[in-house]
Amino acid sequence: MAAPPDRSAATPGATSDASPAAASPAAASPAARALPLDDREPLTPDVGPEALETPPEAPDLGKLARVLSEGSDIRTIALVGLLVLAIVYTLYFAAGLLVPIVVAIMFDFLLSPAVRWLRKFRLPDPVGGAVVVVGLLAVLVVAGWQLATPAAEWIRRGPESVAQVRHKLEALRKPVEKVTTAAAQVDSVTQVTNGAKGTPAVQIAGPSFSQQVFGGSMTFLGQLTTVVFLTYFLLAAGDLFLTKVIRMLPLFGDKRRAVEIARETEAQISVFIITSTLIGLGVGAATALAAWAVGLPSPVLWGLVAYVLNYIPYIGNLVTMVLLALAGLLTFETVGRALLVPAIFFGINVVEGNFVTPLLMSRRLQLNTVAVFVGLLFWWFVWGIAGAILAVPILAVVKIVCDRFETLAPVGEFLGE
Repeated sequence: MAAPPDRSAATPGATSDASPAAASPAAASPAARALPLDDREPLTPDVGPEALETPPEAPDLGKLARVLSEGSDIRTIALVGLLVLAIVYTLYFAAGLLVPIVVAIMFDFLLSPAVRWLRKFRLPDPVGGAVVVVGLLAVLVVAGWQLATPAAEWIRRGPESVAQVRHKLEALRKPVEKVTTAAAQVDSVTQVTNGAKGTPAVQIAGPSFSQQVFGGSMTFLGQLTTVVFLTYFLLAAGDLFLTKVIRMLPLFGDKRRAVEIARETEAQISVFIITSTLIGLGVGAATALAAWAVGLPSPVLWGLVAYVLNYIPYIGNLVTMVLLALAGLLTFETVGRALLVPAIFFGINVVEGNFVTPLLMSRRLQLNTVAVFVGLLFWWFVWGIAGAILAVPILAVVKIVCDRFETLAPVGEFLGE
C-alpha cells in the first residue's frame, strides 16, 4: 500500500511544526485562507473551512484507478456491455422511484440560487428552502385553481367536437375519401373470410376507466408529494454533500480543484435550467398573447400548455400546434382563421429556436440536434412523458460534467454543437 501523503507537501505554505491550534478552521494555513470559500454568488455553492482539513486516514483513491485500468480483453468488454444493459433495465423498472428523485434534483438546481440569495437577509437554508417551496406551491395552486374550469370545459367538449371538426374539414377530406372507402371494403372482405373459418374472437378486458383515472391520480399524487419533500430537504441541506465530498480528498490541490469544478458545474447547470425555464415562459406568454389577439377562448390555458410542452423538443411543439388547430376549428367558422393561431405559434418557435435560444444560451451549453433526438427517444422509452420532459436537462447536465474532466471531454464534445 502506498505511504500516506506528506501533510506538509499536501498543503502549500504549511510549516513543519504544526500544532493543534493550527489545525483548527480559525487558524487555517495561508493557502487555505487564499481559497475563496464563499464567493457570495447565488449560483455557486459555498464550502466551509472544515472541508479543507485533511482527514486522519485519507482514502486510497489510486486503488480504484488501478482496478478500472486492469484488463481490456473480451471479458471486460462483455462485462461492460452487461453493466450498460443492467443500468438501462434498472432505469426502466425503477422509474417510479428514480423519476421523483431526478425531478427534485432539477428543482434543486433551479431554486438553489433563490435560497442562497435569501442568506443575505440572514435566513438559514432550512427557512429559506421552506419559503421558496411554499411560494412555488402557492403559485402552482393559484394557477391550477384559475385554469381548472376552462380546462374542464375543453375536455367536456372533446367528444362532441369530433363531428364539428369533421364537418369543417370536409373539403380537405374528400381527396382521401376514395382511399378510405377501398380500405373499408378490404377490411369487410377480411372479416367475412375469417368468419367463414369459424375462428372465435377473443377480447381481453382491460382496467375500467375509474381504475385508470383514480389509480393514475393516486400514483401521481404520491410522486408529487415525494418531489415536494425531497426538493425541500435538498434545499435545506444546502452545500452539505459537496462539503463532505471535498473533505474526503487527501490533498489541498485536489480540494481546490473540486471546489472550482463544483462551483462552475452547478452554476452552468443552474444557468441552463433557469434560462430554459425563462425561454419556455416567453414562448407561453407569446402564445397566450397570440390566442387572445385572435379571439381564442382561455388564452392563459393555451399559454400554459405551450410552456409545459416546450420542454419536450420537437414533439412538444408539434402537439401544441395540433391542439391549437383543433381549438381553432372548434371556435371559429372558417378554416383559415382557425389555423391562424397554430401558424403564429409556428412563427414563435422559429424565432425562439433561431434567434432567442442562440442569443441567451452560450455555445458551450447548446446541444446538437442528433444527440437531443436520440436522447429524447431513449428517455421517452425509459420513463415515458416524464423522461421526454427531462431528456434535455439530463443531457445538458451530462455535457457540463463531461466538459470539466479531461477523460470525458470527448463525450461533451459529441453532445455539443
